Amino acid sequence: MILSSMKDVVFGYGSEPVIDNLSLDIEAGQFIGITGPNGAAKTTLLKLLLGLLRPWSGTVTLNKEITEGGKLAIGYVPQQVASFNAGFPSKVIELVRSGCYPRLGWFGRFTKEHEELVERSLRQVDMWEYRNRRIGELSGGQKQRICIARALAQQPQVLVLDEPVTGMDIGSRSGFYKLMRHDVSNHGRTVIMVTHGLEETRPYLDTVISLEREEQEGWKCLVTNSCSAHFGPGA
Repeated sequence: MILSSMKDVVFGYGSEPVIDNLSLDIEAGQFIGITGPNGAAKTTLLKLLLGLLRPWSGTVTLNKEITEGGKLAIGYVPQQVASFNAGFPSKVIELVRSGCYPRLGWFGRFTKEHEELVERSLRQVDMWEYRNRRIGELSGGQKQRICIARALAQQPQVLVLDEPVTGMDIGSRSGFYKLMRHDVSNHGRTVIMVTHGLEETRPYLDTVISLEREEQEGWKCLVTNSCSAHFGPGA
């Protein structure tokens, strides 16, 4: 089932388009990688898909049949989330709990189920033992992981990640890809991830969206579907 569609989208900065006449369908329930060299408008593509940017022309539409109450539940982890400085006062568990707030309502209270969700989200990224540490005391890779945990605590239908493994070692990266593959295969979540490490991620992905510049032309979008993820190390 199609989650969202972009049709003839044009967008740019200043007077120059960085995305020109792009048409693209995003399938629900897939692990999707977006790749390309620096300057290939990968983050811009994400923001257009999320509605954070409006195209100059063309359309971006969501499939309302799979939204909750007319609104799609999206968890978003942007680039540079590891920029909390050493004086940042909040604790890890406080940040991850904040991911639950949109579902509590104005007068909602944290329940046992919410606390279990927070614990599970932190354990999924191997950060439960750091729950009472100050965020500013953590390494860059650890900060990245707790921001991912916060997004997981939102229980999103769609998880959007902009280079999420920045600062992680190879073991943590592998564990993260397996976690995302499990969420997609067993819980039906859609995961859209910008990545430079296609050689690492390809075995886990269903679809690869490559942004490439062609000779004498602008950026082109190439879509490759793969069944290898269903038999790869994340299955």
